[in-house]
Amino acid sequence: MNAEEFRRAAHSAVDEIIDYFSTLESRRAVSNVEPGYLRPLLPSAPPEEGEKWEDVQKDIEAKIMPGLTHWQSSNFMAFFPANATYPSLLGELYSAAFTAPAFNWLCSPACTELETIVLDYLCNLLRLPSSYLSTSPTGGGGVIQGSASEAIVTVMIAARERYIRQRAKRPNGEENQSMTSKEEEEEEEDEWRLRSRLVALGSEMSHSSTQKAAMIAGVKYRNIPVSAADDFALTGRGLEDALEDLRRENLEPFYLTVTLGTTSTCAVDQFKEIAEVKKDFPSLWIHVDAAYAGAALILEDYQELTEGFEMFDSFDVNMHKWLLTNFDARYVDIGCRKRGSSPIAKNTFIFGCVFLPRREPLISALSITPSYLQNNYSTSGLVTDYRDWQIPLGRRFRALKIWFVLRMYGINGLKRHVRRHIVLGEKFAGWVRYEGRNLFKIVAKPRFALTVLRVRVPDETWDESAEVVGKRGMGRPEMKINEGVAEDDVQPITVNGDAHGSKDRGVNRLTKANALTKEVYERINAGGKIFLTSTMIKDTYAIRVVGANEQTDEAHLRKAFDILSSTAKDVLVEREKQAQ
Repeated sequence: MNAEEFRRAAHSAVDEIIDYFSTLESRRAVSNVEPGYLRPLLPSAPPEEGEKWEDVQKDIEAKIMPGLTHWQSSNFMAFFPANATYPSLLGELYSAAFTAPAFNWLCSPACTELETIVLDYLCNLLRLPSSYLSTSPTGGGGVIQGSASEAIVTVMIAARERYIRQRAKRPNGEENQSMTSKEEEEEEEDEWRLRSRLVALGSEMSHSSTQKAAMIAGVKYRNIPVSAADDFALTGRGLEDALEDLRRENLEPFYLTVTLGTTSTCAVDQFKEIAEVKKDFPSLWIHVDAAYAGAALILEDYQELTEGFEMFDSFDVNMHKWLLTNFDARYVDIGCRKRGSSPIAKNTFIFGCVFLPRREPLISALSITPSYLQNNYSTSGLVTDYRDWQIPLGRRFRALKIWFVLRMYGINGLKRHVRRHIVLGEKFAGWVRYEGRNLFKIVAKPRFALTVLRVRVPDETWDESAEVVGKRGMGRPEMKINEGVAEDDVQPITVNGDAHGSKDRGVNRLTKANALTKEVYERINAGGKIFLTSTMIKDTYAIRVVGANEQTDEAHLRKAFDILSSTAKDVLVEREKQAQ
């Protein structure tokens, strides 16, 4: 393909992408192909001679499109969003054209320096502590990772190595040159015994990526229980109890993931309480996973949620989820580093962005400099080499996408985007609470455009006097634009019995409700008009509805509510007939 052929193909591809976006609403939201659908449609081997672009392009619609679930569709209300916008796609195009592996500053100085600058922009926009800035005296900074999961693995390894160094009293990782060989062997054996006792922690609502990271890091993992009474948030008391239990077992807790917006319910852990606990456990690395809901920190209404972050060690947020930058762009922020040092920072922000208040622990854990990577700029300590902040060596020029989005939407444009979806989510929750009160129960306090609900069983009545989820609130005042749901609209999850104290009746009711909810959920997704996901909260099967795609508006959420309602009515009628 020569330059003119590329020009024609690129114009054609852009036209097709625009047409794709304009027809998303008419397409089935979730793919319904069977596993293995694609192999029979493609040749058994690539062509011997090159084909024309026109022949390649026509197979996109004919063969690839049927196997796509359309995450950009306004009818996609599953998982969390993965937004792609025209400014971010332009950034992707330029990034692909430049194709700079950018593992150190010298590879392409603009790649490194733009990343540092835009992550400082983002740090200020989210009102993170100043220690997370690249200019902070503690040596903080941010880095773009491929995903939140990748970020958690990265900071957990940094946490592990920092903890071992501290216990071995080797703060900078240097070996004691005066030790005899026998003493070195004994120290090594002590270190391996320590490694065998290391435990990473998360609440039972933490994303599974923390448990997976523990598997990769070769350490134990423990879940900390949470309760409906605390809005499914990890509390200081719960953390303290878990840490004391581990100490009694002669285990070494070294890492904790706390969450701003858990996957199942968007719960917000009690950061201020947890920060107080950390004062008694200073070696515990605390990472804030704010992959989705962290975007709400751009709104003043939510910025008090960052109280306590100055005590934590790293923070991540995904810009591709709610901040209009296509995958992958995860930011990690680190709060502290020393000029010229090679260990990673204390606080990390993932965007896949990660922020760290101190980068030294991360760099110390991950830095290896063979001769072929040495250069005067890196050894001078005057530049940042992001290869030392991540597991891979090479990296893409992802900062371009963030830069384009920040410039073309502006701060106010991003704020309007997030605020609009929060208001729409509160409207949806209001419909469920009032119009759908005979069909549904909200099982966790609606937050961040997410509503979690289950289907009521036929003999279930509304109990206004029931103890409710949401007593602790979110740690912020209600938004002035709120059309939302009062705390006592939210019904608790319980198997302890009904108003008459029958535990068996409560368990039976929950079993029936789970079966009804699952059938409604499966029918809706089989229909393909909208796409939702389910979750288990304690023993309750629930449906999640999150409308945070750029094109989602009130009409789309109203459509989703109507589909939920009509499907639930159909299932309940059929069950009633079967019972007769």
